[in-house]
Amino acid sequence: MVLRRIDLRTFGAELDEVLPRPTTPSGGPIDVVREILAGVRANGDDAVRAYTERFDGVTLDGLVVDPATIDAALDRIDPHVRKALEQAAERIRAYHEAQMPASIAVDHPGLSIQGMHRPVERAACYVPGGRAVYPSTVLMTAVPASVAGVDEIVLCVPPGPDGAVPDVVLAAAAVAGVREVIPVGGAQAIGAVAFGTESIRPVDVIVGPGNVYVALAKQEVAGLVGVPSSFAGPSEVVVVADGSAPAAYAAIDVIVQAEHGPDGLAWFVTWDEAFADEVLSAIERLVATAPRQAEIEATLEASGIAVLCASAEQAMAVANFIAPEHLELQTADDDALLPLVRNAGAIFCGANAPASLGDYAAGPSHVLPTNGTARFASALTVRDFMKDLHVVRVEREGFEALADTVEVLAGAEGLDAHAASIRIRRGASR
Repeated sequence: MVLRRIDLRTFGAELDEVLPRPTTPSGGPIDVVREILAGVRANGDDAVRAYTERFDGVTLDGLVVDPATIDAALDRIDPHVRKALEQAAERIRAYHEAQMPASIAVDHPGLSIQGMHRPVERAACYVPGGRAVYPSTVLMTAVPASVAGVDEIVLCVPPGPDGAVPDVVLAAAAVAGVREVIPVGGAQAIGAVAFGTESIRPVDVIVGPGNVYVALAKQEVAGLVGVPSSFAGPSEVVVVADGSAPAAYAAIDVIVQAEHGPDGLAWFVTWDEAFADEVLSAIERLVATAPRQAEIEATLEASGIAVLCASAEQAMAVANFIAPEHLELQTADDDALLPLVRNAGAIFCGANAPASLGDYAAGPSHVLPTNGTARFASALTVRDFMKDLHVVRVEREGFEALADTVEVLAGAEGLDAHAASIRIRRGASR
């Protein structure tokens, strides 16, 4: 399996004339998503069960896992896995506690403004399933929600073949403090927590990555519930390397995100042709013996690309054009390239910083913008679970200082009642 090569060294046109860019799926997927959402909204639990049986081949006994089952999972998993979950949770909590916004205050004579923050009451964290299990995503979504102060955290995860949620996922939920787990995945899960059903109360915010159907479903319910602006879909990586680190490092890191399966993106970018040959050969060798060979090959065949550039600056222009979920800089001087980065979900600098560290335990959430949305969106943070509120206190001096301004602007907009709210108060003071 070889990545498709694109040589930009003598290319003079705009990047969008030669480089493919991820596009939001349309047609079939969105039509199916809208059908599922409409079914869940109209028929509640019955629709959720029917779609789960149709897509997952599972008949669900209940739509909410008993909390005692969640707690018991901690004792059923390997102690080493439990320790790893707990350490990862500690790192994630520490980073997100540092993110917590401070209250602000702005004072003028006779007028003070206080800015404060309040968490949403109920949030849903979607965790993918199917090809693999993702206890890490439980931590990367539920721990930030907990730090933000969310009262009720709901976990949605596709059921296994036996209709149950895997123990390691339930154990991660216990570590993160989640008390409500819904064994439902896909667009039907998004519909259930957005609209509510007989068994599931609606939430205020939905976060978490998923396949294209999940990502599109979140976009469809945005407005009814809060949904971060990024398209958290299939995984992506762009590795920029110059040969200062071993070729195997770049090769394996291209493969790391590709093993999530199809619809993702895996790019390697360099300005050293000989090193490009080394990396591509290493990718071939690694894929040939990879346990998840089928998933890797599916991704690389669809969107595995090696770009040969004329310079480091052109390489960074390519990375910014793609706006990848994960950007790795494996170069002799990463600090020189870092100021050139404009669009990326997360940036990993240095030969010892594979994106997998961020996927599991570095600290920042691994729920990152995909599909080019890193041009305007960011990683999941505590703010995705919070609302900014402001309080305005006004004494007479502050009122008089702004009265003329408000009355003139209200008049310019033709909103006489607004102006009257000033005139009446002025008249009352005389």
